[in-house]
Amino acid sequence: MNPAERIRLLLADDHRLFRDAIRAVLEPHFEVVGEAATGEEAITLAARMRPHVVLLDLHMPGIGGIAAAHRIVKQTPAAKILVVSQDDDEAAVLETLVEAGAAGYLLKTAAAAEMIDAVRAVASGGRYISPSVAPTILGRMRNPRPGPPGPRLTRREREVLRLIGDGATSKEIAARLGISPKTAQVHRDNLKQKLNLRSTAAMVRYAIKHRLIRID
Repeated sequence: MNPAERIRLLLADDHRLFRDAIRAVLEPHFEVVGEAATGEEAITLAARMRPHVVLLDLHMPGIGGIAAAHRIVKQTPAAKILVVSQDDDEAAVLETLVEAGAAGYLLKTAAAAEMIDAVRAVASGGRYISPSVAPTILGRMRNPRPGPPGPRLTRREREVLRLIGDGATSKEIAARLGISPKTAQVHRDNLKQKLNLRSTAAMVRYAIKHRLIRID
C-alpha cells in the first residue's frame, strides 16, 4: 500500500461489544470501513470494501475464522489477515498462519498499543505474532514435526470433524459450511472410513486426542 494512505480496516468478530472496543481503540489511527459478525459476512465485506487489514476472530458463527481467512486470502489477496483471538493453542496458530495464509496472530489479551503495532506491521507487508506464543510457533514453523499418525485430513474434513465434535448434525454442518446436507453426510461417511472409526463418539474422541476441537 501507499505509505501516505490511511490504513483501512475490516473488523470481524461475533461479539458486538468487542467490535465496539476495537473500533474505539483503532479509529483514531486507522479508518474502519466495515464490521462483520460471521465468516460469510467477512468474506463478502472484504471483497466489497477492499480493506488493507481484516481483524478476524477464529470462532465465529458460519464457516468460522480459519475457513474465512483462507477464502479472503484467495479472493481478496490485497487484504492482509490479522487474527485476533483468545485461543493460544499451538495447532490453531500454526493452521492460521501456515495453511490459511494469515499475516498475523494477536491474542485478545494484548494491550491497545500492541494491537496498533500489529495492524501497522501486517499492513506494510510484514508479519506479527503475539510475543507470548511467538517463540514456540516460530520454532515449529522453522522445524516442523510430523503430524499425528494416520491419514492426512483436508481442510474441509477438519472443519467437518470440528463441527461433529461440537455436536452438529449433518443438516447443521451443511448450514454452517454452505454445503448440502447430502454432501455433509458424505464427508461424515468418508471421515469414518478414512480414520477407520465406527461411530460419531469415536470421531469426537479422535478430534479431542489430536486437538482438532477446543475443550473449554
